[in-house]
Amino acid sequence: MKRGFKNYSIIICSMVILLSSCSTSKEMRQMNRKVNGNWVLQTIITEGTEARPKDKIFNEADFSCFIGSEWKFKRKSKGIYTIVDKQKNCPAISRMISWSFAETNGTPETIVLKRLDDKNNSMDGDAGFSLVVIQLDDKLMKLKATAMIDGHSAAIVYNFVKQ
Repeated sequence: MKRGFKNYSIIICSMVILLSSCSTSKEMRQMNRKVNGNWVLQTIITEGTEARPKDKIFNEADFSCFIGSEWKFKRKSKGIYTIVDKQKNCPAISRMISWSFAETNGTPETIVLKRLDDKNNSMDGDAGFSLVVIQLDDKLMKLKATAMIDGHSAAIVYNFVKQ
C-alpha cells in the first residue's frame, strides 16, 4: 500500500509541475502577442532622482533622442528601432534588435533587448538590456530598468504607445 501511495504521489507531483510549466509558457505566448507590432516610445521618466542619465541609453544615443523613437517588435523575437529626430540634434539610427521574455519563477516578467549588428550578432554581449515589464496591454507598454545616475540608484521608465 505504501508503495502505491508513493507512486501515486510522484505522478501527481509530476502532473502539477507539467501543468504549471505549461501555464507559464501560455502566459509568455500571450505577452509575445501583445508586444508584437509597432510602438512609439512616448516618454522616458527617471525615478529616484531628478537628474537625467549622462550615459547613452542602450549604448546608442542620448536620453532625449529616444523620445519619439519608433519600435517594431516582430514575430520570432526580432525587431528594429529607429530614432526619429525632428530637430536634427540626434544621430539617425535604425538598429536591428532581438528580444525575448526571461522566464524565471518568482521574479517580475522581464524583457531582454539585444542590439544586433549587420550580421545579427549581439553588440552588447550575451546579457543585453533587461527591462522589467510594469504594464503590457493592447495599447500601452511600460518597461523599467535600474540605473546609477549621478551616483544614486535610480530607475528609467520607458512608456510606449502602440500604433
